[in-house]
Amino acid sequence: MINVTLPDGSVRSFPQPVSGAEIAASIGPGLAKAALALRVDGALKDLSHTVDRDARIGILTARDPEALELLRHDAAHVLAQAVQELWPGTQITFGPSTEDGFYYDFVRAEPFSPEDFAKIEARMAEIVDRDLPIVREVWDRARIKKHFVDNGESFKAEWADELPEGEEISVYRQGGWLDMCLGPHLPSTGKLGKAFKLTKVSGAYWRGDASKAQLQRVYGTVFFSDKDLKAYLLRIAEAEKRDHRRIGREMGLFHQQEEAAGMVFWHAKGWTLWRTLEGYIRRRLEAGGYIEVKTPQLVDRKLWEASGHWEKFRESMYISENEEGLRAFVGDPAERIFALKPMNCPCHVQIFNQGLRSYRELPLRMAEFGSCHRFEPSGALHGIMRVRNFTQDDAHIFCSEEQIESETIRFCKLLGTIYSDLGFPDYFVKFSDRPPVRAGSDAVWDQAEGALKSASAAAGLELQLNPGEGAFYGPKLEFVLRDAIGRDWQCGTLQVDFVLPERLDASYVAEDDTRRRPVMLHRAIFGSFERMIGILIENYAGRFPLWMAPVQAVVTTIVSDADPYALEVAATLRAAGLRVETDLRNEKITYKVREHSLAHVPLILAVGRRDVEGRTVAIRRLGSEKQEVLELGAAVTTLAAEARPPA
Repeated sequence: MINVTLPDGSVRSFPQPVSGAEIAASIGPGLAKAALALRVDGALKDLSHTVDRDARIGILTARDPEALELLRHDAAHVLAQAVQELWPGTQITFGPSTEDGFYYDFVRAEPFSPEDFAKIEARMAEIVDRDLPIVREVWDRARIKKHFVDNGESFKAEWADELPEGEEISVYRQGGWLDMCLGPHLPSTGKLGKAFKLTKVSGAYWRGDASKAQLQRVYGTVFFSDKDLKAYLLRIAEAEKRDHRRIGREMGLFHQQEEAAGMVFWHAKGWTLWRTLEGYIRRRLEAGGYIEVKTPQLVDRKLWEASGHWEKFRESMYISENEEGLRAFVGDPAERIFALKPMNCPCHVQIFNQGLRSYRELPLRMAEFGSCHRFEPSGALHGIMRVRNFTQDDAHIFCSEEQIESETIRFCKLLGTIYSDLGFPDYFVKFSDRPPVRAGSDAVWDQAEGALKSASAAAGLELQLNPGEGAFYGPKLEFVLRDAIGRDWQCGTLQVDFVLPERLDASYVAEDDTRRRPVMLHRAIFGSFERMIGILIENYAGRFPLWMAPVQAVVTTIVSDADPYALEVAATLRAAGLRVETDLRNEKITYKVREHSLAHVPLILAVGRRDVEGRTVAIRRLGSEKQEVLELGAAVTTLAAEARPPA
């Protein structure tokens, strides 16, 4: 007798082994029709999988979160089948699901183009209409290699040849087409539906190696309904309009160039935006009891070895390459080598270690807007969102173990109000536990993870588990904010670290006169200034709140007779703290208004002869066709109050 326990706790018994499809049918015809896959003791299986022992099972339908990934994986297979039917001789390589869709890599003499997409989508729809059963088969390595060799699939044959001898190889067949795959998959191609869309084509390399053959990667996305697909495509189109690289260029905020790949050239307006945000968060930190420090860019390799970064993070670090450093690499002990810091934490411990610390000084909240360098692969770089030189809004809280909870609560409140001020009231939190490569014993990690979970509960946080993604020295919380078009961005972090204080010999004198190790709480709110500014540009599409805008107002003239008054108005506004430019060009006022509106200037103040006589200004706000005429003094008072940064 096979006993299966359903998600509601009820138990069904079967006299012999039973498939997932049969279990679904035994529950009801509606579930049998909606069933897509089977969950057995937490592991996803094909619906055809046979349950031959007692187990906890669940039937996956389109309502389950995992179902979308299953759908995307199937769409990749249907894409590959469609391409090979349309262009025989095309070779397949790999085709996984992705965070927002799927792709498949092909080897083909002729390049794909977006014009091919309609033809491919039509053939994919035909394959869906055929409702081909998707069948799992187990082959040995010799058989699968022979199949691919016989069919001219040299890349698949190479991959099959590298699989371990005796390893079970699963093959999924849909009609006459098949591919090696771990699965699981939908029961048939008909379950895929037709809410899919091919989105782009790009280049890739076989096995990710630039020295190997170049492939063509066709991307797509798929959903369970046309409504969801249309919403996604609309969001993608909106995201393209908001691309921070284009808006940054149009607004004159920054640029990047090959001679400093992964670095940012900040223009005057972009640097004004930076300094505005820096001033805002500095005020918040000062009010929150932080001290601000500054540490060196180049630090001796010995410190990175002591902290563990040299072992765990070396491949991402930039090193000095003068003659002394090069000799150090070939074993000259008399010379030293320095590295650009990839993070600030070891340097902050050095400040903590200067002099004898007392428990009365804890918690010590030490902040730095530290410029860091990390080598990111060129393919991972993305505007100012992913760079090689960045500035962290970094801080480290040195505290006792008993203070972890109160400091976590305090930090979460600070982070929440800052995100709200920036226009992101909606965020969620991930809990990232121990990674495979880490420093510290399992006992220390148990202690750190337990402390962070307990503190998170006290702070009222609901956590999503993010397995294996902690820092190498401690578990962390990742704060993920949601922007105006529903995209998620991981920005803030809070990490509990028992390891680094031990490795770098940090200590304080406790109340009982014993020496104890402090706990380090690594924390950031922006994550990096570059990334946060990129997110803000896209969230607001360049139309920043008044307090944040690089140029808050432009005073422009309707007639040249008003030029002296326009300069006076601008000077008065600047004296009140606003960032103001003037436009005295001999152009029509409608032209000027349009130009400054396209530049996303929040306030346009127009002055003409009547304004000179009455000492008034006509105020037009970005996005509005209306204008408000105010006396100059009243306008300055009103606008200065509106432009004041959040407290």
